[in-house]
Amino acid sequence: MPRSLKVKHNCLDKAKLALIRNGFPSQRSLAEDAGFALATVSNFLTGKPVDYVTFEELCRKLALDWREIANLDFEVLSQTIDKNTKISELIDANQDTSPCYPNGSVPLGSPFYLERAPLEEQVNQEIRKPGALVRIKAPREMGKTSLLMRILDSAKRQGYRTVSLNLEQVDQVILSDLNQFLRWLCTNIARQLQLEAKLDEYWDEDLGSKISCTSYVEEYLLKSIATPLVLALDEVNQIFEHPQVAKDFLPLLRSWYEEAKTLPIWQKLRLIVVYSTEIYVPLQLNQSPFNVGLPVQLNDLSLDEVQQLAQRYELDWSDGKEARQLMDMVGGHPALVHKALYHLSRREVTLAHLLETAPTAAGIYNHHLQRHWVILQEQPELASALNNSISAADPVYLALIPAYKLNSMGLIKLDGNKATPSCQLYRRYFQSQKLFV
Repeated sequence: MPRSLKVKHNCLDKAKLALIRNGFPSQRSLAEDAGFALATVSNFLTGKPVDYVTFEELCRKLALDWREIANLDFEVLSQTIDKNTKISELIDANQDTSPCYPNGSVPLGSPFYLERAPLEEQVNQEIRKPGALVRIKAPREMGKTSLLMRILDSAKRQGYRTVSLNLEQVDQVILSDLNQFLRWLCTNIARQLQLEAKLDEYWDEDLGSKISCTSYVEEYLLKSIATPLVLALDEVNQIFEHPQVAKDFLPLLRSWYEEAKTLPIWQKLRLIVVYSTEIYVPLQLNQSPFNVGLPVQLNDLSLDEVQQLAQRYELDWSDGKEARQLMDMVGGHPALVHKALYHLSRREVTLAHLLETAPTAAGIYNHHLQRHWVILQEQPELASALNNSISAADPVYLALIPAYKLNSMGLIKLDGNKATPSCQLYRRYFQSQKLFV
């Protein structure tokens, strides 16, 4: 039987309140999010023992300090915990500390996340300001979602309510219709706040969907909560593909930001807008949410940061030679660097072989490159624009929209209106393909 912990009896109410405060409408939703059985979560919330690692993970999900709520003096069956043994040592003994395969955002608490100081502190301070708006921009796989997770975690620890919506998850038929999209938005905010939707009580066809949506947020959502609300909208660039909707929705966000200057109720709303490309939908300057608030630009990892990350993967790259060799191939692209360091830390491949095979079908980036290749095949205008970039020795001018889309994919870097391939990996791989013939 594994060594276990349970919640103190006088902390059970605190744990149950944390479930609601952190956006979990039920024990089942927490179980699904954490990847545990429903019975395990139920045991945790009713003061029954669960194993150490599970206990710590559930506390992390609920933004609780496990040391404060854990009952350390109990027996599990016939096994008694040695009072002289440190709890952290028991956890370390049961926890696999080897790196997970890098895929998507970096989990909270991961040692393989590089803090973007002082950027994170600047954002956290901005979110505390009434009516704040933060704009996070970077190409795909640059760490936007990992940063967003930490901003929202900090907001929760401030006692704020948080809602995070990813526009990639919205059906295209909804995204293409303003009324449907705004109803989707309101319904999902209410759901994450554990409120009844009540849309029909606030939606008025005569007033229109924008005023109905604004009324719903002001008179229902914001009045129903006692603390500030941090609303994070991820992958907002998805709306750019629907210009008619974008021309109404984006000015609506701007209007909410402006309302906070005169109406105290709107000061409770803190907006975070996350996107991967410049907007290419024409908007008047006074209607765009992309020229107000705090702008946050995520850049490539530096040589020093790549060396720090290598150290966390237990690689001895202190002299910088290996880091420079890797960066000559992939630049400071966070996802590509993480993947290389993961494979090197497992001693599956040498750095020389990794770099030699990187732009080929035999390399570790094969699936990453093929995914881009398929998109380019389906969109010839993007393929042609990329071909112009990788075929030139110097930066080249590209048409505006293809340039923005290629930049959002991370394939090119833009310096003003001029484009260059993001790294040698892309230049070499796509030069070797027959895509452009």
